[in-house]
Amino acid sequence: MDLTIQPHKLSGTVTVPPSKSLAHRAVICAALSDGICKIDNIALSDDIIATTEAMKAFGAVIEQDGSSLTIKGAGQYVTDAKADAGATTAEHLIDCNESGSTLRFVVPISTLFQGASRFIGRGNLGKRPLTIFYDIFEEQGISYKPTEGELDLVVDGNLKPGHFSFPGNVSSQFITGLLFTLPLLGGDSVITITTPLESIGYIDLTLDVMSAFGVTIENEGHQLFRIKGGQSYKATDYRVEGDYSQAAFFLCADALRNDLLVDDLSMDSLQGDRAVVSILEAMGVAFEQHGNGLIGKATNGLHGTLIDAAQCPDIIPVVALTACLSEGKTEIINAGRLRIKECDRLQATASELKKLGANIEELPEGLLIHGVKSLKGGETVWSYKDHRIAMMLAIAATVCEQPITVTDAECVSKSYPNFWEDYQAIGGKIQ
Repeated sequence: MDLTIQPHKLSGTVTVPPSKSLAHRAVICAALSDGICKIDNIALSDDIIATTEAMKAFGAVIEQDGSSLTIKGAGQYVTDAKADAGATTAEHLIDCNESGSTLRFVVPISTLFQGASRFIGRGNLGKRPLTIFYDIFEEQGISYKPTEGELDLVVDGNLKPGHFSFPGNVSSQFITGLLFTLPLLGGDSVITITTPLESIGYIDLTLDVMSAFGVTIENEGHQLFRIKGGQSYKATDYRVEGDYSQAAFFLCADALRNDLLVDDLSMDSLQGDRAVVSILEAMGVAFEQHGNGLIGKATNGLHGTLIDAAQCPDIIPVVALTACLSEGKTEIINAGRLRIKECDRLQATASELKKLGANIEELPEGLLIHGVKSLKGGETVWSYKDHRIAMMLAIAATVCEQPITVTDAECVSKSYPNFWEDYQAIGGKIQ
């Protein structure tokens, strides 16, 4: 789907969709429980569908009713707890689509169940490294058979408790996958982080959701995690809060002189992408709170700043757009992991914003931006089939002098299926 977007101011109230990060975690905890759970305020984006289908493959029963899921957990099938409780030894097929979270969360979880698990996917998912898990499997004698150049991985064997050690710059998804799994094993485990941990916010989300489902982990300064074995997830009802990753697009739109109330945000959220608020404040935006919503205004204009992407990589494309229209220089650092997302987001962000008239330079681990007065538009730009690039370009269109055409715009379904409908409802002009 190609969309031509006219320059037009956005105004009104937009209710951000539920947090994808929290939804993944809640679905997994519920599906590993020993009872029936209700998960409210959930949007079945492509990534969340991948996780629900993955957990169904292990015996969870998941039914949708509007924006709620009722989940009957598969805890009774966990081999370490009740090895002979009717579990099947048939191969579990896990289609991760393009969801890195599904893949890295579920690979260790799969070792809780009898039988082999085969992981498949598409897009750039086959390029996402899994070496952390492969090293553990080698050490513990777990069978794994990857296919080079694509995601087609077969894992067979049961994870054992032990001491696991990683540097802090590995994806937090590996650590989260182990945190989900290790408490269900028969013995205690320890995870040691050998260097300062990046993406701390995502680990905090994991621990918070696990705690809501009755599983506790001792966290010593995000450098050591002590995990008691023999625990189980308890049936719990859970509401997913609004997503700061998606709110970032609309909060940045406010910074760029749109006029939006961005609603359904938790002001004390543990989401790492809540950092968008402090980043925009550092650039000159003042926020007003209205109930559970925020309105941002840059009354005295925007100015460049130094942005550390280590804890909030997903918001960098739209923050970079904002920096392109800020006075002076902005440097974005510690953003190297953006190169192995759905696309190389550093390259995509720099390339497409440059087409629109931005002064933006790609660095090995970040971006260097010198603010300009305006973006010209009048160009065809590519989403790279990446949802966050497509949505960033939609916000860019509101401040261009001429229309732009975004190609492969349907990719927003990965995280925000109703994005274009919401965009039109607040004044976006698309064809």
